[in-house]
Formats: sequence, C-alpha cells, structure tokens
Amino acid sequence: MNAMKKLIYALTLLLIPVLLAGCDSKLIVFDPKGPIARSLTDLIVYSIILMLVIVVVVFVLFGYIVWKYRARKDDGDFEPEEEKGNHLLEITWFTIPVLIVIALMIPTTKTIYEVEDVPQGYEEEEPLVIHVTSADWKWIFSYPDQDIETVNYINIPEDHPVQFKMTSAGTMQSFWVPELAGQKYTMANMQTKLYMVADQPGSYYGRNTNFNGRGYAHMEFEVQAQTREDFNKWVNDVKNTANELTEDTYSQILEPGLLGRMTFNGTHLDWIDHAHGGSEQYIDPEKYQIPHGEHDDIYQEIDENREGDSTEQDTEDHEHNHEELEDSESETTDHSHH
Repeated sequence: MNAMKKLIYALTLLLIPVLLAGCDSKLIVFDPKGPIARSLTDLIVYSIILMLVIVVVVFVLFGYIVWKYRARKDDGDFEPEEEKGNHLLEITWFTIPVLIVIALMIPTTKTIYEVEDVPQGYEEEEPLVIHVTSADWKWIFSYPDQDIETVNYINIPEDHPVQFKMTSAGTMQSFWVPELAGQKYTMANMQTKLYMVADQPGSYYGRNTNFNGRGYAHMEFEVQAQTREDFNKWVNDVKNTANELTEDTYSQILEPGLLGRMTFNGTHLDWIDHAHGGSEQYIDPEKYQIPHGEHDDIYQEIDENREGDSTEQDTEDHEHNHEELEDSESETTDHSHH
C-alpha cells in the first residue's frame, strides 16, 4: 500500500510540469520561424525522444525486476547462491551509458557549430550587423551601417542573415529570441556573436533570461521582421524624422530603470563600445542601492511604469527619464511600427 502511494506521488510530480506547460496554448520554442531556430528545435526534440526511450526502458526493467524477484510466502529459508560477478553484465552497464553520451554528444556538437555561422543557403549574402548592448533594464540596438539606434525593439529584413554583436553596459544578461535563434549571454568588456534569420515577416518575442535585479521580469523586446522594401522605408523615415542621439541622452538611457521604445539617428558606438571597456564612466553604483524599507515601493513603481510601456505616455511617466529623453521618445516611438 505504501509503495502504491509513493508511485502515485511520483507520477503526480511528473505530471505537474506537463499540466503547467498547458497554461500557454503555444510553446514558441517548438514553433521555429528561421533555419537556426529550426536546427535547435530539432536537437531538442531528438534529445527528448532519446531520453524518453531511456526512461521507458529503465522503468520497464525496474518493474520487471521488482516483480520477478519480490519476496514470496513460499520462499521459506531460501538463500540465493553467492556470485562473484558477471563480466558480461559489467561491460554492458558500462557501455550503455557511454553510448547514450555519444548519441547526445554528436548531434549537439554538430548543431552548436552549425548555428555559430551564417545559415546554410545564405553564405553569399552580406549579413545585416546589429550591435546589442544590454543595460538595466532595457535593450539597446545599434545599426552602424544605417547609423540608427533603437531601444527595446529591432527591425530586420525577412529572409536575410543578421549578425548580432553583443555586449553589456553592466550586469550580465541573456539574449533570447526563441522563434528565431538560440540564447547567448551579453557580458561587459567582451563581445559575443549570434546569427539570426527570419523566414517571413512577423513579430517575434525576445527577452532577457538571466536574472539581473528588480527589473529583470520586464526586460523584453520585439523583433519585427519586415519585407526589404518596408525595412528600407523604415530606415529612410528614421533618417528624416528621428532625433540625434547625444552622449548625455545615452547616459540617461543607461540609468537603471524601465523605458519604452525609442529611436535615434546616430549610435553610441561613436564614443563608446562597451565590449572594449569604459562602462564605468556611465554607471553610478549608488543608483543600484535600495534603502531599507523601500523594497515594496520599488516593485510597485516598476509594475505601474511597465503597463503599456511602448506608448508615449507611459515612457514619460518613468521617473528615470529626464526631459531630453521624453522629447526624443515622443517624436520617435512611431518609427517602431513602420
């Protein structure tokens, strides 16, 4: 009876993740929209199937052995003969784990090297280069060739390779767009690279997956894949109407806090690349201090400011936005929707 209760308890624990996964009608990590994400999804599915086969075999053997060698009333004083070991069995249970590791290692290594380069079929195309700078708690995207900078959103052309050169202005964060590419960390004073291709136009969800403080839960961004004509039109619109990015404005953007979408002409790469150091010129450690007793107030402020953060009004409500940021945002937010 106790064994049955333990079995039911174990099955319940196993079912909890499955039931919770059903809370979202769509697991976007299993809905790839690009060749790199598709390779990663295939690897995940392969790994899950392989592990399920292993689990099923182990549980079947476990049940069979428990049943076959269970204690019985007619056993009496039966004592099994002493055995010194079985070399065949020892070789078998050593070899099987090695084969399992090899079966996981080969496709994993192959996929890792595959996604670290331009996807197959796009080798002849020049990638669009976008510099990614993570800050607390926003994402800054710089287009050096177009001389444009955006905050909390990216526009990219469809069916064209994009290379992200990523760093951080402060704490370590994790860049992830599950429908288009894998996850990779952004770290201060160094640069990581990530390739991405979107098969078709659409809006794709991206976020930080590495806990980095009180604003972590709201550190999200949008990837908008557009036709090449729409992308070029967006670039021209920004050139004609967006404000110029100044170093003072950039310093204010880096202050810890939440922001809506913003668009500028010019990039911060003109005066600093955080991959090569210099972030300490813009980071004030005192702004990260939380006085005793203000913990709840800070969380309440974040929740209130985050609601509808892509609108002009909400961006103006953030206490960390200074007057110059509000003026810039009011004229540039609309560029994110072209």
